[in-house]
Amino acid sequence: MTWRKFSGEIIQSPIIEEVEKAIERESLLGNKLKVCIGTDSQVKGNVTDFATVIVFLREARGGFMFIHQERTSQKMSIKERMLFEVQKSIDIAYKLCDLLDLYDVSLEVHADINTNPMFKSNAALHEAMGYILSMGFVFKAKPEAFASSYCANKIVQ
Repeated sequence: MTWRKFSGEIIQSPIIEEVEKAIERESLLGNKLKVCIGTDSQVKGNVTDFATVIVFLREARGGFMFIHQERTSQKMSIKERMLFEVQKSIDIAYKLCDLLDLYDVSLEVHADINTNPMFKSNAALHEAMGYILSMGFVFKAKPEAFASSYCANKIVQ
């Protein structure tokens, strides 16, 4: 699984090691961090692009993110795609949660799912929320889910 920084620089080490280095660096600089993980997707013809982001928020000091992208030609309904996005975010959150607990860094999982029933993505809201919460993670949906709705969204546009 290839990850990169927003600058485009490829991350060579395993993502868990890179996250730990980032936490240690930011801690030495006196920054308190929060991590938000989210995934967004964009259907383009027969292909769906996915972007998963790990967003590091520095308390009152901006942030930075790591990005993973992939593509599939698998056909999915809107609900399947939303839940696939959530699965990708949970996979990363699960890999990182012990490390984040060790460093006392809070974690949120963001779903690019609208809380307004007028939007198609809302069909997956209850399943996504139940899945994320049952894994013990903090859940955020639109409009509060900026990691997926804004950060990951910018990558797949």
